[in-house]
Amino acid sequence: MKTSRRLFTLAGIVLAAVSLLPLAASAQGAYPNRPIKFVVPYAAGGLPDTVARIFAQRLGDRLGQSVVVDNRPGANGVVAAQVLATSPRDGYTFLVTDGSMFSINPAIYKNLGYDYKRDFVPVSLAARAPLYLAVHPKVPANTFQEFIALAKAKPGTLNYGSSGIGSTHHLTMEALKASLGLQITHVPFKGTGQSVPALIGGQVEVLFSALPSLVGFVKGGQVKLLANNAAQRSSQEPNVPAIAETIPGFDFAPIVGVLAATGTPASAIERISSEMAQIAKMPEVIQTLSNAGIEPIGSGPADYGRAIVGENERLAKAIVASGIKPE
Repeated sequence: MKTSRRLFTLAGIVLAAVSLLPLAASAQGAYPNRPIKFVVPYAAGGLPDTVARIFAQRLGDRLGQSVVVDNRPGANGVVAAQVLATSPRDGYTFLVTDGSMFSINPAIYKNLGYDYKRDFVPVSLAARAPLYLAVHPKVPANTFQEFIALAKAKPGTLNYGSSGIGSTHHLTMEALKASLGLQITHVPFKGTGQSVPALIGGQVEVLFSALPSLVGFVKGGQVKLLANNAAQRSSQEPNVPAIAETIPGFDFAPIVGVLAATGTPASAIERISSEMAQIAKMPEVIQTLSNAGIEPIGSGPADYGRAIVGENERLAKAIVASGIKPE
């Protein structure tokens, strides 16, 4: 009898354990069940880093797992690309970057070590950040059309500052010059930390820059905003026209998105994409990004893929117009 009772008890324990196996397996397989990493190919503080951190905080809250921002600057994006390439393709490591990594870098640097079509798949187009055409008060132009007329009437007499050769600021102006046949002399600087003060001081007369770098000077009457480089006007400055209103198809506003390594499970991509879309609609996120001169988008993989292709095509033409040669 004792033996029978022992066997009966043991059988009950085994049956109970077996019945719990599906639940354990389900819990173990739920996505995500550990922290997610956002790799950013730039130092902290720039546009992609800002977008990554704002979305990461809310994404972590929604998923119930922390989302860590891992800054990996260096080698024109190669360092960050290698982090993705050497990580498991399990949906726990993503790249958050602007489009220059896929549009500008391949055109001006040889042997990058990564290839967009081969190594990455789009997940979510998170945001865009229009650049504004700004002029010094001494420039006798108060509208974009007046600026065009002035540049055409006095070819070669105006100069413009940029954040450096090959920057979006530089290529936007070169695209504008090529589209309208303008002659404006380029004066490259090392970032907007140098170019914007040069504009304020009158060393250069015009440049493209992000709104946060300019807005204080606009309010102080030290700068005039004439246009933005996005496909449409921005809600941040609705009275400032888009260059696309004059040049159809003109769109050089930097975009920031999330990408995964090729081979990442579609279910993970769909989950992150869906969550990013919801986060982009949050009023506090919209306001926080707006304060940084950024517009949330939150569209999915297909839209982001098309955006990358379009940006690559437009910037390729601008690079040719600028005369930049691959290094």
